[in-house]
Amino acid sequence: MTRIVIIQGHPDAGEPHLCHALADAYARGAGKGGHSVERIELARIGVAFLTSQKEQQHGTVSPPIVDAQLKIGRADHLVFVYPLWLGSMPALLKAFLEQVARPGFAYDTSLGPFNSGLLGGKSARVVITMGMPAWYYRLVYGSHSLKALKVGILHFVGIRPVRAALVGAVNARNFGGAKWIARMEVLGRRAS
Repeated sequence: MTRIVIIQGHPDAGEPHLCHALADAYARGAGKGGHSVERIELARIGVAFLTSQKEQQHGTVSPPIVDAQLKIGRADHLVFVYPLWLGSMPALLKAFLEQVARPGFAYDTSLGPFNSGLLGGKSARVVITMGMPAWYYRLVYGSHSLKALKVGILHFVGIRPVRAALVGAVNARNFGGAKWIARMEVLGRRAS
């Protein structure tokens, strides 16, 4: 059994979106595969923005962030689901990562710049929805925001491997939503 935490990064809690359907499908598949699933819905927990390095390193951690750290700490596999907004992750998700990836929990710089991650032994899946075709995001944008998350945050804190599912052209008339829901169920069942 794999312990999975799904981090729903869509900032709109007012109505369901494709990101919610994809996360639900992943959770459903994980349940069928005998894995345990916990969720963190960022739009529902109230994530404050950090305004200084001092605050990030020594500031008080809010109860919802402590709860998220506990869930992440006991997880084997993390799943991030979010829409691409202005070429990157929504600000809410970035604020959450800044809050949760605190020194002493996610990293320890005294271990050196290339071996400071404290979350080793965990893997991740990143699911990004976007209006543009996924091939265009890869080719023209170079998947830069995915690389920033993968290398600059997840690898930095020791999470490997990190796999991605880029769900493109979501507004197209011929968008294969049912195919993506089925794929997420399969990925959930495999905990990959």
